[in-house]
Amino acid sequence: MGLTEGRKGVLAMVATATIWGLSSIYYKALAAVPPLEVLSHRTLWSAVFFGVVILIQRRGADVRAALADRRILALLAISSAMIAGNWFLFINAVQTGHALQSSLGYYIFPLLAVALGYLVLGERFTRLQSVSIGLAVAGVCLLTYGLGAAPWTALAIAGTFGVYGLVKNRLPLGPVISVFLETLILTPLALVWLWGMHTGAWSDIGGRTGGAFGRDFWTSAMLVFSGILTGGPLILFSYAARRIPYATLGLVQYLNPTLQFLVAVLVFGERFTVWHGVTFALIWTGLALYSSESLRQERLAVSRPGP
Repeated sequence: MGLTEGRKGVLAMVATATIWGLSSIYYKALAAVPPLEVLSHRTLWSAVFFGVVILIQRRGADVRAALADRRILALLAISSAMIAGNWFLFINAVQTGHALQSSLGYYIFPLLAVALGYLVLGERFTRLQSVSIGLAVAGVCLLTYGLGAAPWTALAIAGTFGVYGLVKNRLPLGPVISVFLETLILTPLALVWLWGMHTGAWSDIGGRTGGAFGRDFWTSAMLVFSGILTGGPLILFSYAARRIPYATLGLVQYLNPTLQFLVAVLVFGERFTVWHGVTFALIWTGLALYSSESLRQERLAVSRPGP
């Protein structure tokens, strides 16, 4: 018996979240390369990867139509800035021993997305969603008190991804076209930065010498493969999104920060305090309530008779 379309979708989403969750190991292996240089290569090779996919799919007309629309270009400019910021924060967090904060940021993101929907789109909270957001806020406040500083990296990761999702919601483009155009917009900046790092025109912000590409085969190959590592899961995500309910998609997606959390603590050996434990427990509880509410609303929508 073959797999149903729904099961294929779940497997695709599990594969997507697993790749995302374990990608911190990959970027940690590139710790000798400055984060802005890694980001530039990730941007450049992602644009190449998606460009090839679009050529194969013969979707050049869709790209030209999007580029001719000023409103779409304005939204793409914002989403490009947000995803570049998010990628940089993630890479930098992993390389500098703050992968635990990256995990926390992606846990906070779904609850922040609900809050942004309320503030920007005028959406309304249900009671359980309000409690979920309150638990996340309480967790962040406790962690700030316990460690003596706010988890700024986690909040910035959640914030950039939250705004990115909000803008993407307004873009009438599929994920392949939109991410191709975002990386295409960022490619000139990436090329200028790489040129400066390779020619010695400037050093990395942290003072490290760049220009890693071409020094040895494996580093160069890993930098090129970062484009496939970015694009491949996104195509799997798009495949899954067409085959399984949105609530199920969201639940499986929590595998990503969970794996990030386990890698940070068990593989990288990052310090996990009592304050971290309380904070994560509060946010996990909030996510459980949020997820149960999402499933309930989806069941109601399915059972409600159509017009």
